[in-house]
Amino acid sequence: MAKIKITQIKSVIDRSERQKRTVEALGLKKINHSVEVEATAAIIGMVKKVNHLVAVENI
Repeated sequence: MAKIKITQIKSVIDRSERQKRTVEALGLKKINHSVEVEATAAIIGMVKKVNHLVAVENI
């Protein structure tokens, strides 16, 4: 599997509880925090749900 780097670029304040939990489940804690994860189907689906809050790069 390929790895991707996910960076939170916007705040989760005033977002739905579902979006907050999705960002937390991705391992992101605050703005400009990045994580490197395997690009599984579940992760890609989570990123699509919060794509307005995160930036994604292929590694």
